[in-house]
Amino acid sequence: MASPGLLLLLLLTVLPPLWSSSLPGLDTAESKATIADLILSALERATVFLEQRLPEINLDGMVGVRVLEEQLKSVQEKWAQEPLLQPLSLRVGMLGEKLEAAIQRSLHYLKLSDPKYLREFQLTLQPGFWKLPHAWIHTDASLVYPTFKPQDSFSEERSDACLVQLLGTGTDSSEPCGLSDLCRSLMTKPGCSGYCLSHQLLFFLWARMRGCTQGPFQQSQDYINLFCANMMDLNRRAEAIGYAYPTRDIFMENIMFCGMGGFSDFYKLRWLEAILSWQKQQEGCFGEPGELRCCPG
Repeated sequence: MASPGLLLLLLLTVLPPLWSSSLPGLDTAESKATIADLILSALERATVFLEQRLPEINLDGMVGVRVLEEQLKSVQEKWAQEPLLQPLSLRVGMLGEKLEAAIQRSLHYLKLSDPKYLREFQLTLQPGFWKLPHAWIHTDASLVYPTFKPQDSFSEERSDACLVQLLGTGTDSSEPCGLSDLCRSLMTKPGCSGYCLSHQLLFFLWARMRGCTQGPFQQSQDYINLFCANMMDLNRRAEAIGYAYPTRDIFMENIMFCGMGGFSDFYKLRWLEAILSWQKQQEGCFGEPGELRCCPG
């Protein structure tokens, strides 16, 4: 799949413990409510943008919306139990309903724009496909590659073919959890960075969600640990250069995917603070600095 438009997934950052920044900490119910309100407001603005530009949003972008909708269900249940967060819980419920309606409406446009791609990946838009982590772990810096290879050899088409093989949604009516020698090599190749690396992680996350446990999938957690350790290193590098605009999409994608992998150290308040600052307040999207309009994706 292409780089998902995962910019709506800021809500992920309120689930595990967050680390220090100039935003208030999370040691009191009041501070939790303050940060939750900031995030919800950003999500509500982004949802308005989504609804206005729905015919232009591709399937990858809608996958991000589905993940967010699944997160909202979990968050709504948790917040409903805390008095200060109960009013926000109601907003979460309303937002979730809007996102579900947007997903259903988007299917019409996706059938028109790319029916083959929709058939291959529609499973990832289904409720319940994305499973949230039930335990939190940290990345292991000792797993970081000594060097990263150039991304010239990364092929989105080959990666998509491997994901389709894994899902079992190809035209050959194959069973899920398929893994050719070519795909095994591509999805376990060391030294990847950028979208090559995030696609490798996505492959093993989906393998887990499809219940694939045989062969190389017995080592799925080892690969997830390896890939997220390197994605953490790349995110730290992006932070060190001031979050240059070309790094922002993959920076947020890394947080989202490794968050789904259960790595709590991707949730840092200073990173949340940076991400919130990138939103265009009027449009609600996350476009290039200085641009008057955003391109949906």
